[in-house]
Amino acid sequence: MAMYPITIQDIVAATGGEYRGRPEKLTAAVTGVTHDSRAVTPGCLFVCIKGERADGHDFAPAAQQDGALCALAERPLPEGCDHVLVPSVVDAFQELAAFYRSRLDIPVVGIIGSVGKTTTKEMTAAVLGRRFTVLKTPENLNNQLGVPVTLLSIGQEHTAAVIEMGISDFHEMTRLAYMVRPDVVVFTNIGYCHLEKLGDLNGVLKAKTEVFQFVSPDAVAVVNGDDAMLRGYDFPVRCVTYGLGADCDLRAENAENCGFDGLKCDICHNFDSYPVHIAAFGEHMLYAALAAAAVGDVFKLTPAEIAAGIGDYRTIDGRANLIHTASLTVIDDCYNANPNSMSAALRSLAGVDGRRVAILGDMKELEPSAEPLHRAVGELAGELGIDLLITIGTLAEHLNAGFRSRCANPAYSFADQAALFEALPALLRKGDTVLVKASHSMDFGAIVEKLKTYDA
Repeated sequence: MAMYPITIQDIVAATGGEYRGRPEKLTAAVTGVTHDSRAVTPGCLFVCIKGERADGHDFAPAAQQDGALCALAERPLPEGCDHVLVPSVVDAFQELAAFYRSRLDIPVVGIIGSVGKTTTKEMTAAVLGRRFTVLKTPENLNNQLGVPVTLLSIGQEHTAAVIEMGISDFHEMTRLAYMVRPDVVVFTNIGYCHLEKLGDLNGVLKAKTEVFQFVSPDAVAVVNGDDAMLRGYDFPVRCVTYGLGADCDLRAENAENCGFDGLKCDICHNFDSYPVHIAAFGEHMLYAALAAAAVGDVFKLTPAEIAAGIGDYRTIDGRANLIHTASLTVIDDCYNANPNSMSAALRSLAGVDGRRVAILGDMKELEPSAEPLHRAVGELAGELGIDLLITIGTLAEHLNAGFRSRCANPAYSFADQAALFEALPALLRKGDTVLVKASHSMDFGAIVEKLKTYDA
């Protein structure tokens, strides 16, 4: 990757820092930016992030020996270690990302929402990739540190960027938007997440729409028109809606659930209609495809390009990723969970043939409504007739109770994963389809790994 040209002098100006190093380096070009000492390359800027387990400042001298041009630090480094000294490395890192973004003359798409951001980001990048060279947020680097990492990864070869923007509190979106300044903002939905800080759906909407403080007057909002909260919001920029509703600007018609082979539908826009195939499991994938199609339309891609881009999409680990083993079909959706995403996953599970098993865990950051929200999801699982429910976690016990209040099918609750693994031979059968989903901190990836090698 070739960065757009920036020098140490630019870094000093952007961050308001004090340069402590050899003067001849001030006009040297920076070749890259990293805060990982294992990823140092010749000529890069090493950002000294202080984490819970390690302090980047301790690695700065070694980073310079490995070729780093300079470090960004908030405390003086040893003699001979060239660095820009700032009061806060995190704040300076964000200021640098904002400065770098100001140098870019490419369209930037921001992906915002409670559920489905990463899937929508991947789908949108796949569509735009039919015409542009796209830089997309890697993995889930969507927060106050991940976004500057992503922005500073945009190279001269890129002609568009798709940036995922994740928050958990008020004012965080303001900071992200200050850096990203998206030309197109995609809203996936407003759902029950981070309620401990945001309070309720109105708080979630308020926090996410902070983005409009830093968009241009000709920006475009691409919005889920089926979401009640978004539908009632007065957007300050041009709005394009997508969804299943007849009044949406882009809508899906003739949707066909092909089970594990994905989905088919016709995307209708104005008087045009074109067929697409989504190679992903779950009816909620329609929304990601529609959002991506709407973005493609904003950038004037042809229907053929949009359909081909949607066809290019492939699922990633932890997000409705299908794993076929010798004994089971595992739906690996364990990366994260909230009531909206877990409900969507259960509806998709309910639509498959054969015995349907859900292994579910706690959904975090839902206080003070955690217990009733867990119970409501359990009730839905019961009403859908899920054949076997397995839960782990204190909050998930309420999910279990809700299931049993609506359904006579078996339900089991375990204290931890070890107890579950011991009981699996008595619970699972050959041919089962097993959904695995919980909040990220529950580490349900270990359950997926266990199921990959399980022989029923």
